[in-house]
Amino acid sequence: MQLALNVDSYQPGFVQIHRSDPDAIRAELNAGLLASQPTTSPKYLYDALGSRLFEAICELPEYYPTRTEAEIFEKHLADIVRCAGRGATLIDLGAGNCAKAAKLFPALRPTQYVPVDISVDFLRDAVQRLQLQFPHINMLGVGMDFSESLDLPDAIGRDKRLFFYPGSSIGNFTPEQAVALLSRVREACGHDGALLIGVDLRKDARVLDAAYDDALGVTASFNLNLLLHLNRLIGADFDLRDWRHRGYFNEERGRIEMHLEARRAVSVAWHGGQRRFLQGERIHTENSYKYARKDFLQLLERAGFGAARTWNDERDWFMVCHARAA
Repeated sequence: MQLALNVDSYQPGFVQIHRSDPDAIRAELNAGLLASQPTTSPKYLYDALGSRLFEAICELPEYYPTRTEAEIFEKHLADIVRCAGRGATLIDLGAGNCAKAAKLFPALRPTQYVPVDISVDFLRDAVQRLQLQFPHINMLGVGMDFSESLDLPDAIGRDKRLFFYPGSSIGNFTPEQAVALLSRVREACGHDGALLIGVDLRKDARVLDAAYDDALGVTASFNLNLLLHLNRLIGADFDLRDWRHRGYFNEERGRIEMHLEARRAVSVAWHGGQRRFLQGERIHTENSYKYARKDFLQLLERAGFGAARTWNDERDWFMVCHARAA
């Protein structure tokens, strides 16, 4: 664990817990690519370029989650602050560029801000820029894979923790995986903590399909960039020209699925393995589950959370939920 201590009020701390283990990465990706249904973890979508492409996706007219969630916070901010309270230790899971949390600073007035993300260099740059804007807030960036562990550094305040998980990223996990993650969050909340989370709701499949397969092709670039990341990580020889993006709503499973589909029969080799993909064969790269309100509240209950309050937009497309540790 590497800890950079504050040297002045404009310099945030940073703890790097996540460190790449090349052998473990190769083993994981090799197993996924050789599976009967080839698959990769969505975390590999978020290298430096992938993180920036996702920022661009959030600006697209088809991609409603970011915009709709922001509308909910704007309309119901006073009520949300009454529930969440001021002066908390704000722990931002999957913080990315930290922009969503930063918009809430004037209202929530956190005593400490802790952005957490697996994309270490991207996060380090983001929190350094943010500290200049809010020099009065104690900031400590944490580079870690919170999907595997929430063993947070001792420098993070233990009282009145507010975990912030916006953007419907909880949908990237299966319901059982989501319960496991939320249970870890509940444990990390302590006796007086809470969770403020964004959840995408089920809606017309046409709206969902457009959000994950936009006309401009930014989501396609985001998905295809995964192959470039794999080339670097495991020495693969994927050629982007051999693949196309597929993103659609699977009604039966209640989730968006993203795949990379082979345009033609192609052989791909990497350190430790190789595979011939048939034309039309797919690599499953991401899921995004969409919930009914009652179903998600049941997940929170199973994870050990107590009283919950929810806010929706007028179309019931998205939900913001505040849940207290039981």
